[in-house]
Amino acid sequence: MRLMCLNGWGGKLHDQLIPYLKASDPDVLCLQEVVHTPTADRTWLTYWHDGVELPQRANFFLETCRALPDHAAVFCPAAQGDLWDGKTRYDSQWGLATFVRKSIPIIGQKQGFVHGEFSANGYGDHPRPRSAHAVRLFDFDRGHPVVIAHMHGLRDLDGKHDTAARLAQAQRLADLAQSIAQDGDRMIVCGDFNVLPESGTFDILRAIGLADLVTTRGFEGTRTSHYRKSGRYADYMLVNAAVNVLSFDVIREPEVSDHCPLVLDFH
Repeated sequence: MRLMCLNGWGGKLHDQLIPYLKASDPDVLCLQEVVHTPTADRTWLTYWHDGVELPQRANFFLETCRALPDHAAVFCPAAQGDLWDGKTRYDSQWGLATFVRKSIPIIGQKQGFVHGEFSANGYGDHPRPRSAHAVRLFDFDRGHPVVIAHMHGLRDLDGKHDTAARLAQAQRLADLAQSIAQDGDRMIVCGDFNVLPESGTFDILRAIGLADLVTTRGFEGTRTSHYRKSGRYADYMLVNAAVNVLSFDVIREPEVSDHCPLVLDFH
């Protein structure tokens, strides 16, 4: 089975990202920073906040669904806020999504928040609400289930250092994954955690039997050249001892976001 985890950057590099997803065709895609604007009749909208201006692919979720027609898709919104086309405002939902090949049955799943609650009236101030999603899949090739969970960790304007809120979100993520797992299940937890490699997040996840593949395999960060700031780590993928890792890579080329895709082949 092949799993890909990626922060899609709101579809900003749409022309590179969609062909890459079509060609890669992972069995499971965990995608963060997903935009869903059902009422929009424009392909691009703009996000404005505190001097930040970012192009957003208005219907990034639906376009990814079309790129992966053989996958079941679940969108997990964290908030609904404003995107703009000039002076025209659109209500746009923002969150994460999970795509699972339709031949792989979803036998359990749970959606929840690792920080805050759903914000229906604007994105709000940082740190904003953050969602997570876990699925329990039955792997016919191996004859037993696997649990896959991902989150988009909160953004703190002071940086990626540990805070009480970050440690609380790690515990909520661990609890979410465990809530659908059964004894002996393979477990994979991934996402854009927005924390440093030395974060206590990994102590919390280690306590449920998970070990990170990014930092333990010598990868020097998960950011592409589109990310201009210092600090190259944001995305992680952790597995328990039941997962047989065939290969794992942090994909540098092509650049389809300001984050690198994480790709795991496993039994």
